Amino acid sequence: MAAEKSLHSICRWTFNPGKGGFVPADMRPEWGGKFSTADMIKLVKERIAPRLPDNVQLGIEMHYDNEVDEDTAAEVADALVDTGIYLAMITPGAHVHWGYGGVASLDAKERKAVEDFGLRTVDLAYGPLKKAWHPDESKAPAFIIWNGSFGYDIATVGVRQMYQNLKESIAGLCKYEQKGGSLFIGFEPKPNEGHPAMLIPTVASAVLFWRKIEEELGISRAKKGVNKEFGHSEMIGLDHVYDTVEELDNDAMVHMHLNSQGYNDGIILGGPGKYDIDHGTRVNGMNIAIAGLIQQAGYSRWKGHDMQTRAYDNVEQGIDRVVRSVLSWEACEKAARELDTAALMDVLGKRETAKAEDVMRAAVVSAQRYFDEMYK
Repeated sequence: MAAEKSLHSICRWTFNPGKGGFVPADMRPEWGGKFSTADMIKLVKERIAPRLPDNVQLGIEMHYDNEVDEDTAAEVADALVDTGIYLAMITPGAHVHWGYGGVASLDAKERKAVEDFGLRTVDLAYGPLKKAWHPDESKAPAFIIWNGSFGYDIATVGVRQMYQNLKESIAGLCKYEQKGGSLFIGFEPKPNEGHPAMLIPTVASAVLFWRKIEEELGISRAKKGVNKEFGHSEMIGLDHVYDTVEELDNDAMVHMHLNSQGYNDGIILGGPGKYDIDHGTRVNGMNIAIAGLIQQAGYSRWKGHDMQTRAYDNVEQGIDRVVRSVLSWEACEKAARELDTAALMDVLGKRETAKAEDVMRAAVVSAQRYFDEMYK
């Protein structure tokens, strides 16, 4: 019996020539200059897909308009169709152009410009990119709203008006999207970057937001929710396992970004108080717990790898990190499926928590063994 398809999406922004700043901006010159999104899709097909298990189905994530736009969308769509890879997620990259609140801005001109930008992103998804959607409507792309623009750095009473602007603007976007009605729309919460303080900083903030605009503005919460972003919760010391419970309990998990800030495996440094590092998926107990939770809930949508190649990686190493990230999650999922949940709940019910630790530790060992087998 063939294994059930597991949907993983690869992010266009992972394939960059270098970060710059305090680290080289030209470590991977092959991924700069004329290296297009269509080229990236072909690279994924030729150099990443062959290294993955047969049950893995690949998708691509991209920003409008710096990674795909009206001029390049047809070429990108053709590349997706030709390679058998799907459009998994599209997001308006408004933070590239506007930084004073975006759709929440108190500057009316900026707010209008960003609103129009979001509508053009919807048009592109339903226009030339539509042929690259997964044929199963339940696997339709996510339209993710990252809060990088709508933040602030001054404590004033104006913050409440920004929040109201945000509600009205997102409601308008959702009404516009209803001409198609198939996209899954979600917030990607983040506590900071690109401002010291952000609107929608946590999963709970996103869940509450959708409930508020349903009550106040009549926007249905169907196909609305959260892009589960592991690393953003880790950055401020929140529990991304409990985040998962909140998302699933509110039927709000529309997309996932598998990554790690690194502090929870005892090897890679990072975590609370550190900057956004975006390592790939790690084999650890938290990821096995989350894999078990989404399996119980029947989540079968896209799992994105929002990660950065390391500042010192060449192209080969960068490709290898993406492969490792996908295989690490598949290994955690396999360990979660095989975990004796009844036995675990039994020892937890008896307060035998040390034995519960043993069960989870054994699952981590199994997951690492599965990774090693697949990585060969």
